[in-house]
Amino acid sequence: MRILLLAYTCLVCISVSAQDNYEIQVYGAQTQAKNSSMFELHSNFTFDGEKNIVKGVRPSNHALHETLEITTGITDNFELGFYLFTNYTSAYGYQVIGSHIRPRIMAPQSWHLPVGISLSLEFGYQSQAYSPDLWNLEIRPIIDKQWDKLYISFNPTMGISLKGVDNNATPVFEPNIKAAYNFFKKASLGFEYYGSLGAINQFERPADQSHALFLAYDLVGNDHWELNIGPGWGLTKATDGFVFKILVGRRIQWHK
Repeated sequence: MRILLLAYTCLVCISVSAQDNYEIQVYGAQTQAKNSSMFELHSNFTFDGEKNIVKGVRPSNHALHETLEITTGITDNFELGFYLFTNYTSAYGYQVIGSHIRPRIMAPQSWHLPVGISLSLEFGYQSQAYSPDLWNLEIRPIIDKQWDKLYISFNPTMGISLKGVDNNATPVFEPNIKAAYNFFKKASLGFEYYGSLGAINQFERPADQSHALFLAYDLVGNDHWELNIGPGWGLTKATDGFVFKILVGRRIQWHK
């Protein structure tokens, strides 16, 4: 009942959007600590991607995506994030293409749940030259668990196009999964999966679905810095073939 109330509160309060290639990340359930902020730069380069204009969207091949993310802890269980998306390709130059806002609420530790649970909502705008969805909303439940050195997170995400090329507001199922193991004292290695199966009332054919698998290195146990880096491979023709990503973050404590 408490979890349902948590989800309902988030949906009523604020809304959000899909990641595409601008923020390739599987979320953990923990929110940003109160009175602190995380400044992150998400960078990735598509070595092998779409080479043609599709539905008015410019090619992703040899595109550099960079996203500035600032997340601030408002309370012990609530954070607010802001994104600024940019894109560089040699044919079109450097472009600022949109921004999103993302509130997230977490189930309090006082509930003593066996897993971490939070709900992220992301709403915003992207230029239609770079995304088929001009305005979109993302609803991202987050479930994670740490067993000693093993960490697993599942994000059964729903993406909703509010205004776009297809004018179809049916939610699209976009699951993300992360599994990582602390092989080293301050670092972990693992895999991240990113998918887009199509509208929830009728999934796309397997060949038209998007499935990508990343090998990921993470810095762990550091109070000030965040690092997530790794290569990713598309598993279907509808997915960019090879992408390399780097996420660097710096945490600032404003006051205790």
